[in-house]
Amino acid sequence: MKNLLLLFAAILLFASCSKQSPKTIYIVRHAEKQLVGNDPELAQSGQLRAKKLAQILADKNIKHIYSTDYIRTRSTAAPTADAAGLTIEIYDPKNHDALVEKIRNLEGNVLVVGHSNTVNQLANYFVGDGEKYGDLTDLEYDYIFEVTLDGSSSSVVRKLYKDF
Repeated sequence: MKNLLLLFAAILLFASCSKQSPKTIYIVRHAEKQLVGNDPELAQSGQLRAKKLAQILADKNIKHIYSTDYIRTRSTAAPTADAAGLTIEIYDPKNHDALVEKIRNLEGNVLVVGHSNTVNQLANYFVGDGEKYGDLTDLEYDYIFEVTLDGSSSSVVRKLYKDF
C-alpha cells in the first residue's frame, strides 16, 4: 500500500512538472523601413514604433525574442531586447514549423518579429479552426498579434498598437 501511494505521488509530481504554464506570444511585423536597398534600416517613424513596442511589452515579462535576419526586423526587436536584457534569436521565416515547435516548448512569453507576408502565417498556426488572417499590405505596420497558449489550447487576437 505504501509503495502504491509513493507511485501515485511520483506520477502526480511528474504530471505537474511536464505541464506547461500559460504563455503569450506577441507577433509583429517589422516597423517602418527606409525605401532604399535590399536590407534597409528603419525609417525615423520605424525607430519610434520600435521604441513604442518596447514600452508596450515592458510589463509583459518577455523571456524570448525571435527575429528574421534582416536589419529592419532586428532593429524593431532591439529596444525590447535591450530593455529586457535579452539576446535576439534569429529564425528562418521559411521554416515556421520549427519556430512554432520551439515556441510551444519554451517557458515564458515571446516576441516574434517578421514581415508582412509571414506574421499572419505564424499567427495562423495558433488560430485552430477559426478564421485565418490574410497577409498584411505594404502599408500595414500597426498590428500586434497576441497569441495565448494554455496547454493544448490557443487563441489569437489581432490588436493595434494604440490598443495597448
